[in-house]
Amino acid sequence: MSRRTEIDVRPITEAEFPDWNRALNTGFLRPPAVAEEQLDARRNEFVPGRSLGAFDGDRCVATFRSFDQELTAVGAGTVRADAISNVTVTATHRRRGLLTRMMAQDLAAAKERGDVVATLIAAEYRIYGRYGFGPGTTMTEWTVDVPRAGLDPRWAAPEDGGRIDLVDGADVRRLGPGLHERLRRTQPGAVSRTEMWWRYRTGVVDWNGSPWTEPCYAVYRSADGEVEGMASYRTDDRWGDAKQPLNTATVDWLLAVTPAAERALWHYLCSIDWVQTVKSGWRSPDDLLPDLLPDPRAARITTQADWLWVRVLDVARALTARTYEGQGSAVLEVVDRAGLTGGRWRLEAGPDGASCVPTTESAHLVLDVAELGALWLGDASAVRLAALGRVREERAGAARVVDALLRTSGRPWCPDMF
Repeated sequence: MSRRTEIDVRPITEAEFPDWNRALNTGFLRPPAVAEEQLDARRNEFVPGRSLGAFDGDRCVATFRSFDQELTAVGAGTVRADAISNVTVTATHRRRGLLTRMMAQDLAAAKERGDVVATLIAAEYRIYGRYGFGPGTTMTEWTVDVPRAGLDPRWAAPEDGGRIDLVDGADVRRLGPGLHERLRRTQPGAVSRTEMWWRYRTGVVDWNGSPWTEPCYAVYRSADGEVEGMASYRTDDRWGDAKQPLNTATVDWLLAVTPAAERALWHYLCSIDWVQTVKSGWRSPDDLLPDLLPDPRAARITTQADWLWVRVLDVARALTARTYEGQGSAVLEVVDRAGLTGGRWRLEAGPDGASCVPTTESAHLVLDVAELGALWLGDASAVRLAALGRVREERAGAARVVDALLRTSGRPWCPDMF
């Protein structure tokens, strides 16, 4: 009878980095071998103590990485976040609690550092709720039937005096970070980007070994010359019978800090010669796109799913970091099986600020920390969660009170995958 060896979970060393990356590729169903240039690129994101591995003897069989991030809360304030990525468990070592051990180590360290929340993009829905994460934002992707959209095919320039220019990767690296900072400082759910993000997405750094094909980059400048929007997109080369163009423009990402920039960029993308279809990429569920078209039905939703997941690590700091459109109070009993936060809290909130303090008063609403993560950015509904049995009212009408406090007029959105 064979015996399983003890699996060691620990931060990896620089010497273990190649083996860790081989396990990472294996877990993501990519060719296991990692070329030296990819290893060099990935070393730029290696932070001692923040990359964990599970080792069966000398072989890495599970991976986990976290890094510092800023997350924009409702009202444009930012909080420190522990961003989690590169999570894999090799198929031969599943169901041994390796992810649970790595997650526990990382979240405990994040709590010790003073991070307010942890964040991740979940590849699978059912994994992360048990660790206290809840889906805090949603993303939507539209496919636009350009001929049906009803736009003037003679469109050549924005009507507001602005202009669209095509630029190269160097321009994107120069202009993009400042534009993104303007957007993320006002967009709940948006996260910070590193310099490496821009280098990787403009072909300077080869992170995963995939062949690089340069996209097109379009910049919108207002009438006074200020950069207010930018998009990266790719086009295919597809033709039907009798030389009929059937080309598709696929948006990698689009940033706009004004409605005028958003309108101009979408109208530009839907007016490119030969393009019959535009795929929007990952957008906010209340994006302006459909209603910027004369026929909004030309924009068909092809994907809608949870996106950024949030794990609250400090209830009081999380609830006081955001703003509130209405006035009210509620006593929340937050259940956190990991013991990182939780307890009973009295939230007093209004347009002028909020306080959240421990209390011995009777709870109005009882909820798991995962449900608090779903509610915190203002997208989820406590009333709906109560109907689903995922929060419990201890006082009649408490879910509606919490909805009135936490929900927002504009939906949160995270433009990034990490």
